[in-house]
Amino acid sequence: MVRIKADEVDRDNSVDKVEQILQGAMQEFLQHGYAGTSMDRVAVAAGVSKATVYSHFQDKEGLFKVLLEQLASKKNSSIFGTEPIEGEPAAILHQVITKALEQMLNDKEHSAFMRVLIGESGRFPELAQICVQALIKPVAETLTHYLAAPELNIPDPEATARILIGALVHFHITQNVMHGEDIIPMESDRLIDALTHLINKCAD
Repeated sequence: MVRIKADEVDRDNSVDKVEQILQGAMQEFLQHGYAGTSMDRVAVAAGVSKATVYSHFQDKEGLFKVLLEQLASKKNSSIFGTEPIEGEPAAILHQVITKALEQMLNDKEHSAFMRVLIGESGRFPELAQICVQALIKPVAETLTHYLAAPELNIPDPEATARILIGALVHFHITQNVMHGEDIIPMESDRLIDALTHLINKCAD
């Protein structure tokens, strides 16, 4: 019979508790915003004691940061994968842009979370900076590295990466976050094809 060590059980329980707390925190942040959420509320939503919450997270800002970093890690992995990007540039570029936009448009929780973050950024600019550091910067760096491939012949890969991200974020915000899909409708395929075309023209 295999014996499970006590420290392994404690470690597993700790991981489960952290996930439980993060899920409870997400629920509270989406419902009440950052300012309206307290560690007490998170504890109740997570079904754990307040002491348990504080044993894993020092304060609300730290909890929010971990939640955002976890979200960013999942998003980046789903878009770029865990291995270096390889393949024919035009096809890979189209694939990456498509995945990124699909993630933005189809993940309702992500859209709701971004509404909270944007809404709270005026009072809590450090939260917005965490988003830039954890979510936007890694995407920009990965795209910049890929766009620097000699065969793409792009004069300024970093600026081009910002243009791509800006176009996708703008589309997401106007169509989903601000509910503008009926006011300025556009199929996502049109945006994806246009962006891919613009980048590929540099390589012609």
